Amino acid sequence: MSDRPTEEQLERIRRILIIQYKPFGDVLLNTAYLPALRRKFPGAVIDFLVQRPYATILEDNPYIDNLILMEKRKGRTAAYYYERIRTIIRVRKLKYDTVIDQIRGPGSAQITFFSGAKLRLGWNKTRRWSRLKGYNWVYNYRAPRNNKIYYARAKFLVLAPLGIEETSDNIYYHVRPESEAYVDGWLNEAGLAGKRLVVFSPVTPVARKQWEIERFARTADMINENTDCEVVLLWGPGEIGRVELMASMMKNKPVIAPETTFNQAGALLRRAFIYIGNDGGINHLAVSQDTPTIAVFGPKTDPLKWTAWHLPIHKYLRDFEFRDPADNSFNITPEMVFGKFKELAARLDGGRGTK
Repeated sequence: MSDRPTEEQLERIRRILIIQYKPFGDVLLNTAYLPALRRKFPGAVIDFLVQRPYATILEDNPYIDNLILMEKRKGRTAAYYYERIRTIIRVRKLKYDTVIDQIRGPGSAQITFFSGAKLRLGWNKTRRWSRLKGYNWVYNYRAPRNNKIYYARAKFLVLAPLGIEETSDNIYYHVRPESEAYVDGWLNEAGLAGKRLVVFSPVTPVARKQWEIERFARTADMINENTDCEVVLLWGPGEIGRVELMASMMKNKPVIAPETTFNQAGALLRRAFIYIGNDGGINHLAVSQDTPTIAVFGPKTDPLKWTAWHLPIHKYLRDFEFRDPADNSFNITPEMVFGKFKELAARLDGGRGTK
């Protein structure tokens, strides 16, 4: 297997499929390389295979021609396997000549194999898989994973055989004008227009990533008491109860954001001075809006991979010596997060501080 296709093979590329069908954050992290891919193949059709719940991430993306929607089904059920077969048939009918598999699991490997594409790009599996389950044989070109750089940057590695190198493009998410208007209307009604907002998203559906709510509350109180910023609590489906719990723990009551769609949440984050939250998709959404971030990491996730630490406006806290997955303090105190906040605020203010 050569390092890359020939120039003649590259010139014949007309239809490209990207596969990353889940979840929100991972889908969003694919958007940084799309401008470079479009510049390399300006006349090609570039489609993206994504599960329906996560398609909102890619809607209005100017570098994608079509979204190929896959229904989200519970694993190991008849409906799950039926959807896999239906997707394979649809992809094969579309006759892609190039498939870029960024998810690189058994399901995506099967879709790639049966696509009929002559060029198949994916990640190299290095664990002790069997020859069947490893699926390395599916791909013409395989990239080694690099878990020490932000995953949006790492995804460029899969494109190296196409002659595409990493660019400085940020991940991209389009916030619609109607979402901007909704958020601006609410900010005016709440008396927050023009104020410096620190937006917290304190809840995550992934238990191992959840920093203690009480610690979020104490951090928010420190910001309220020591700065001129207003604290706003952002929440998603099923999270309002825990957000209200955080508010009840605070000495200084925060402003709880209204119910928002993912797009409206993006609009709110665009207006934030700083975002503070758990490791997860909302942190990536803030990055896509160029909003400065502080992410709190537990012991099971590597911030070098999952936050944009290479940019000075994005900070994280993680105790790399801490190993207890049952302790959601993560050995990170509110004082530590507030210290990181002051450091970031000083940078944003040119050393002026926040009060």
